[in-house]
Amino acid sequence: METYLLDWANLLLRWLHVIVAIAWIGSSFYFVFLDSNLEPPKADDLKKKGVDGAIWSVHGGGFYNAHKYMVAPQGGAIDSKLHWFYWESYWTWMSGFALFVVLYLWNASIFLVDKNVFDWSPVAAGFGAVGFLVGFWLIYDTICRVFGFRQNGDRIVGALILVVVAIAAWLACHLFAGRAAFLIVGAMIATSMSANVFFWIIPGQRKVVAAMTSGQPYDPAEFAIYGKRGKQRSVHNTYFTLPVIVAMLSNHYSFLYSDAHRWVVLFVLMLAGALIRQFFVARHAWHLGKARHPWPYAAVGVLLLIGLVAWMKPAPEAPAAAAPATVDYAQIKPILEQRCYLCHGEAVQQKGLRFDSEEQAKTHAQLIYQQVVVQKLMPLGNATQMTEAERGMVKRWFEGGAK
Repeated sequence: METYLLDWANLLLRWLHVIVAIAWIGSSFYFVFLDSNLEPPKADDLKKKGVDGAIWSVHGGGFYNAHKYMVAPQGGAIDSKLHWFYWESYWTWMSGFALFVVLYLWNASIFLVDKNVFDWSPVAAGFGAVGFLVGFWLIYDTICRVFGFRQNGDRIVGALILVVVAIAAWLACHLFAGRAAFLIVGAMIATSMSANVFFWIIPGQRKVVAAMTSGQPYDPAEFAIYGKRGKQRSVHNTYFTLPVIVAMLSNHYSFLYSDAHRWVVLFVLMLAGALIRQFFVARHAWHLGKARHPWPYAAVGVLLLIGLVAWMKPAPEAPAAAAPATVDYAQIKPILEQRCYLCHGEAVQQKGLRFDSEEQAKTHAQLIYQQVVVQKLMPLGNATQMTEAERGMVKRWFEGGAK
């Protein structure tokens, strides 16, 4: 029953996580577009109101005319409902962390620990995983505080973050099971994205709104720092988005996280994502004639991906001297007993699957072949130490008709 309920929790939390993440990423992409395409107002009445930028757009059969105020309308007030954009961020993190608890921390011995990588207890691995989330935020936040508003601060911060992420990727891949390492590095960056919203962007905006609605006179210049800080963290979140997405997706592909140099694979994927995101951001200025075409960013990102594909290309298999003998169920039954029954036997049925009878094994032969031989996802983290020879036996059993 526990496994059954955990599977439901996994499904529902994953569904919620994807929904709110789409909402957050969608609003983020939209506001990046909006900010990048605003133009100084030409009408005198807009200038008097303190409009910093304006844009016309069309969507869904209607026209929209958005105005941006850096602080508040001059001589006026917000006379309608003020819409905030933060619950998308909060729910993305809460649902993601809950999913992390249910899937990884609850089964740390299977999902987090790979004794071939680092031999430590599941409890220690769980604390270590959470430590990555907290530690990266503290380091990143310190970098932003110390260097963010210095001369060339953006470049300094960007370079330091690249170094920290590279170190974190190397460390995670030397402490955790490969799949978990990829997810943890993505989760630590995603945690900082939500922390930016919670600790910096929204509190600054609340102070500005409070001053605007207090009815008391205030100096807009005094509150400009909140806009600068919020903008800084918002820009960082923009460039974190694609690296986080690719880190979360890549942990579903065993050929990536099982590579001997998997930390390099992860870092290159995330770097390519950041460069491609910069291409899309910079295109807005190019469309307005304010900058050159940003194709070099996309070109470098794509070249990194092509280089990664070429570098990871598997070596060609040596031709077999003779066709191997067919393997029958009696020969693979001991393998299933030792490597698979722990999670798919009489006591526990992960994902509702059982392989502890000949009929059940043959019914799920395609799935076993896909997970054990093709993707090498199972056993998870190779917790039961399945050998390549045993995977070869399963391969021959399936290709011989799963008899």
